[in-house]
This record gives sequence, C-alpha cells and structure tokens, in this order.
Amino acid sequence: RGSAFTINCSRFGQQGVYTTVLDSVFDRKAFRPATNFSIPTLVNISFTMSAVLDVVWDNPFIRWNPEECEGITKISVATKNLWLPDIFITEFMDVDKTPKGLKAYINNEGRIRYKKPMKVTSICELDIFYFPFDQQNCTLTFSSFLYTVESMLLGMEKEVWEIADTSRNIIQTHGEWELLSISKATAKLSMGTNLYDQIIFYVAIRRSPRLYVINLLVPSGFLVAIDALSFFLPAESENRAPFKITLLLGYNVFLLMMNDLLPISGTPLISVYFALCLSLMVVSLLETIFITYLLHLATTQPPPMPHWLHSLLLCCTSPKKCCPAAPQKGNTGLGLSPTHLPGVKEPVESVGKVPGLKEAELNGCPGSTRAQQEDKAQKQHLVSLWVQFSHVMDTLLFRLYLLFMATSITTVIVLWNT
Repeated sequence: RGSAFTINCSRFGQQGVYTTVLDSVFDRKAFRPATNFSIPTLVNISFTMSAVLDVVWDNPFIRWNPEECEGITKISVATKNLWLPDIFITEFMDVDKTPKGLKAYINNEGRIRYKKPMKVTSICELDIFYFPFDQQNCTLTFSSFLYTVESMLLGMEKEVWEIADTSRNIIQTHGEWELLSISKATAKLSMGTNLYDQIIFYVAIRRSPRLYVINLLVPSGFLVAIDALSFFLPAESENRAPFKITLLLGYNVFLLMMNDLLPISGTPLISVYFALCLSLMVVSLLETIFITYLLHLATTQPPPMPHWLHSLLLCCTSPKKCCPAAPQKGNTGLGLSPTHLPGVKEPVESVGKVPGLKEAELNGCPGSTRAQQEDKAQKQHLVSLWVQFSHVMDTLLFRLYLLFMATSITTVIVLWNT
C-alpha cells in the first residue's frame, strides 16, 4: 500500500534483458494490479462488429522512464504473464475459440491494451415475419464473473458513435447485414449480496434483401406470371393441362432448391407467399381439369344447366339482365352467344330461334324432322352455355392471378422502402 513501483531499466533495450526486469511484475499476475485494493481497477472496453474486443486498463506495477530506457515507450508482452480482466459477454453461446499466445501492449505509464479477436455467437430474439425485409434488435452485455464493483468498474474506451461508425464501415463491405445504430446503457447486476458492473450495447441491424429478392421472389413471380399467361390457351386445348402440370412440378423443384435460404424457425411472410403461389397453381390445374372434363361432357351429352347457375352466368356476362324470365325447358332462350367447339358444326344464331324450323314448316317437313332439329338446336345451345361458363371461370381465375401479382409487387415495394 502506497509503494512506488518504478522499473530500473538500465540496458533495457538489449535483447532478452527486459524480460528479467519484469519478472517481479509477472510474479504478481495472479493478483489484481492495484497498490490499494480498496480502489477498483477501471477497465475500458470497446468492440467492433467484426468481433474484436479491445480492453484497456492500468497496471501501476509497470512504470519506467523512457529517457533512461533508450526511448522505448511501448513493449509487447505475452498475455500469459499478465493479469487479465475476466470480461465476458452474457449472450455468448459458443466455446471461446480465441487463439492462444496472444500479446498485449504496455506503455511506459503502465497502460495495457489487449485486443482479443473472437467470434461471438450470441442469443438474439429474431423477428423474421418480414424476412427478407426484417430488422433485428440484439444486445451485447459485457460483465465480469469474479470482480464486483468494489474491485473492478467498466468504462468506455471509445464513444458509442465511434464504435458504430467503425462497425458500419466493416459490415457494409462484409456480409448481408446493414448496421442501423448502436446505443449503450450502464447497469448493475445484483447476485445475492454481490454487485457487478455491466455495460449493455443495443445493436439494431437490417438485412440486405437484394440477394433474396433476386433468388427467391423474382423466379417465383416469373413462374406465377407464366402460369397466368396459360389462360390465353383455348379452354378446349389439350395442351393446357400438361403445361400447367409441368409448371407445378418446376415450382416444387424451385421450392426444394431454395429451402436453404429460408429461416429454419418461425413462419415468415415469404413462406405464406410461396404457399399462396403454390395453392393458386394447384387451383388453376384443378380448374383446367374440370373445364376439360366439362367440355368433353358437353360435346357428347350436355347436361341441363341449373337455374341458379344460369342466373349467375347471365349476371357475369350481361349485368343488365340479371333478372331474366323463367327459362324454358332445356335452358332455351337464355340470351347468351354460343362459341364453336370441336364436334359442334352449327352455332345457334339468336335467342329463342330454332334454326331450320321455319324452313321446315314451309317445305312441309314432317313433325319428326322438326323435333329432331329442335333437339339439335337445344343441344347446341346447351353446349354454348357450358362453353361460356368455362370462359367465365377462366376469366375470374385470371383476374384473381392479376390481383395476387399486383398485391405481391406492391407489398415488396412497400417493405423494401420502409
């Protein structure tokens, strides 16, 4: 207590000499360097997001006069020979893989600077709902295992804004994250009757979404757009269903390949988007299969159209005629234009007109001929109704595709900008 420690460094700069001069200091490495143990040692800490921990403290046992020591003001000493503060990060969840045999720098006034490169795997509560446009808030808590506030206090080697600027420059050139801000708070941790000093850093980072937009959203959007364009293929075409099946298989392969880029925990919004894309493609394929079956049935033995379906179809095609008169037997007189189909040779010309009926009466055709022509006209009219029904279904599903794609693009733009 109260003793002065000044190193006599005659012939200090010669090789191998100064180590013996510092033997008296090295022998004290098990003890906290303090001439008065009632005064705590101030340890200043600093770090960058590149995982370098910078620790600075004063050792009063090490002092020398540079003028007497050939102008030497700083030397490097193996850390195994020095007392080191037991600074740790509370959120640290991995084995410390810091290289052994590191050096510490000591100046002539006894200030020791120790740089400890380490990779920190820390606990951070992730909110990945908006992935890849997410922003995370993490904490790094620096504290001591052994020394209470009576023995060691923590301070700042650099200002927080200096740490943030240095870390931001490093993060912008390495990795996928952008540093938004770093703030700090000082606190005391109470463990029973002991009180430990702490410094808590709050780190706000934001993911760079460009990689994920290019590799995930753009290919998915292209596949959905191609699937939407397949509605321009004729409903009675035999190539539409195989085309949609191929797209559906390709989309599943895409999801399997891109699965490694998605978060392994939670349900981000992008997963919901992929599920909706897949669901739309499946619904589109099922609709194509149903339309193909319906048109095949309509060209062989068309079933009568239910009244409620006829009314709904009339509202979709002619909104001004949503309240038609009661349909006649066989759904004749519905006021819908026919569409040609394979196997249908003569389209219906107008509502309520049976082609060939008047000509048959004028030419004196028998009643059986008129009945056959009437049945044929009714069958053709039913075929045209079912064809128009298939076109309405295609139109509605195509508009649903357009609405989904417009909503997806708008959502991406808003999330990217905010």
